[in-house]
Amino acid sequence: MEELGFDLTDDSLSGTPYRVAKMYVKELLEGLNPENKPSLSAFDNKYQYNKMLVEKDITFTSACEHYFLPIVGKAHIAYISSGKVIGLSKINRLVEYYSKRSQVQERMTLQIFNELKDALKTDDVIVVVEAEHLCVYTRGVNDKTSRTTTLEYGGIHRHRLEKAVLSTDLSF
Repeated sequence: MEELGFDLTDDSLSGTPYRVAKMYVKELLEGLNPENKPSLSAFDNKYQYNKMLVEKDITFTSACEHYFLPIVGKAHIAYISSGKVIGLSKINRLVEYYSKRSQVQERMTLQIFNELKDALKTDDVIVVVEAEHLCVYTRGVNDKTSRTTTLEYGGIHRHRLEKAVLSTDLSF
């Protein structure tokens, strides 16, 4: 701020460096602290529900690791139990944990996928992340409408999605 010529003795700016640092450490980048990682205790699927469970529209805010500008989006998570389930709020907490770090969307998608796959002891997990990147929105190309979507999936989802792609004519 000093380098940009801001007057840090001005009443409205005097506490800004501290507030910004506190915001990054305690809010935007709190996912860097392993103590904040949610416990994903799985328990027996007593209901014998063996279809897909979907938790969608999980909102998150992250920080682009290239420009430290916000990434704002939604995650959609689905899994098929192999005998274990986790509480729904744990899925939301996991998205929140991995989003609260300087991040790229592809890595975040993989981190969430791998954690869920390990906790649930199943490959039948799919993670879809859709987001607006303010580095695209506010600088460079200044595109106000594009969104980025990443997917990671395994098990039965892999077979279904690959079959769907193979049956689609992708010629241009």
